[in-house]
Amino acid sequence: MGARLVTFAAIMENVKCLIIGSGPAGYTAAIYAARAGLKPVMYTGPQPGGQLMITNDVENYPGYPEGRMGPEMMEDFRRQAERFETDIRNEMITKVDFSGPIHKVWTEGGHEIHTPAVIIATGASAKWLGIPGEDRLQNAGVSACAVCDGFFYRKQVVAIVGAGDTAAEESTYLAKICSEVHLLVRRDEMRASKIMQERVLNTPNLIVHWNTEAKEVLGQDVVEGIRIINNKTGETSVLNVTGFFVAIGHQPNTGIFADWLNQDESGYLIATPGRTLTNIPGVFACGDAQDKIYRQAVTAAGTGCMAALDAERYLVEHGY
Repeated sequence: MGARLVTFAAIMENVKCLIIGSGPAGYTAAIYAARAGLKPVMYTGPQPGGQLMITNDVENYPGYPEGRMGPEMMEDFRRQAERFETDIRNEMITKVDFSGPIHKVWTEGGHEIHTPAVIIATGASAKWLGIPGEDRLQNAGVSACAVCDGFFYRKQVVAIVGAGDTAAEESTYLAKICSEVHLLVRRDEMRASKIMQERVLNTPNLIVHWNTEAKEVLGQDVVEGIRIINNKTGETSVLNVTGFFVAIGHQPNTGIFADWLNQDESGYLIATPGRTLTNIPGVFACGDAQDKIYRQAVTAAGTGCMAALDAERYLVEHGY
């Protein structure tokens, strides 16, 4: 008997407000949108909860005096969004069409959604070196955010890798709370602005290792050291540190919007200053997808609130 050909009709759905991405920005947008009666539908993306899902202790978010584990905090956010009947779906959006007043998006399963209001909260992902031990020891001494995690290494010896303004800023920040900071720079010069380089070089407990790369993060359960190599001499050595910070940049998760939304040279979405409006009416950007400066949970949540309020005003003004 021949094989039977089965075809499935594409499913199309109309929603009033669609949120793409989760994390503090997406969940906060969902809470505000749901309380405003917008009946938001959220697609969480590949990592529900965003970067806080790979963060252990969060001690700088208001309202948590004893601190909170990142995944637990995101579960709190999720439950609050669900309390107001946000429709949360664990799937990815893979394609968008913002050519008309009714925006179209498609999920990885082929589901088609039509909506007048889209809130983008897809966040950004830290760039990593890809060296042995780096992934295994994340949250056990390896971090991509000195402002978030530096406090846990106060009065300790740490290392940080990078050569731009972010690395310069984070290394001088760490130098204020750590006993000694080793900055690894791959070449014989930094890309950071002159004033930031001067701050680095004038910080007594900040040691710059020029022409140096990290080759391996050492330690069984926690970071115990970094194996480094001098690119000019080929000599390898070990730095005994308890913390290793990677500051080589972030990559915004905005690729699927490149044909529609204005972005800067790094791919961050460009929003109207002080607002979350993009160049497409009815599309709003919040969180780390449009913020390359602060990149904190609390600032992401704030812009999530702004995006929901902007979306609500837009829908009212256009009679949806």
